[in-house]
Amino acid sequence: MDLAARKSQARKDAFARRKLAFDAVNSTPVTRLTEVLAPYRKKTLAAYVPMRTEISPLAAMEAHSGQVCVPVIQSAGTALKFALWTADMAMVEGAFGARIPQNITYVTPDVLIVPLVAFDDAGNRLGYGGGFYDRTLQDLRRSRHVVAIGLAFEAQHADELPLEATDQPLDFIVTEAKTRTFSR
Repeated sequence: MDLAARKSQARKDAFARRKLAFDAVNSTPVTRLTEVLAPYRKKTLAAYVPMRTEISPLAAMEAHSGQVCVPVIQSAGTALKFALWTADMAMVEGAFGARIPQNITYVTPDVLIVPLVAFDDAGNRLGYGGGFYDRTLQDLRRSRHVVAIGLAFEAQHADELPLEATDQPLDFIVTEAKTRTFSR
């Protein structure tokens, strides 16, 4: 099986595990996430508005004392840009159904909470397949230090992931069970 087929199957399996965890788990890793974010409280935080079975980072976003922004997809094959966000601002539907601010002011994040489909014990993530976060992290890491935090259910853990050279590792993975920290 080639790498693309392996990634496709790994995503399918991980989405199924995430759906089961989303329906069954009665706790989320938001308290752990808030603890991980504490040293970065004055930094610009990028996070996502949750869709479907993604864990919601909204409570951590609202509690953050620095600027908060959300990803805005520009086009296929490009890095993300990030628009300032507040809990009370008007939002509209962006690309792929992601909610984005109606009026956009772009900023550059220092810390990113990254959605994922699966993760492994080395801090690697399997995303949705568009490469948006991989390109974004690669671009940001060329010019500055950024911290990437995966937010997931423990059920999304995989013993092995099909990886490519362009896949960007995470600095932390936060689940309802524990926080994993990776040295880079």
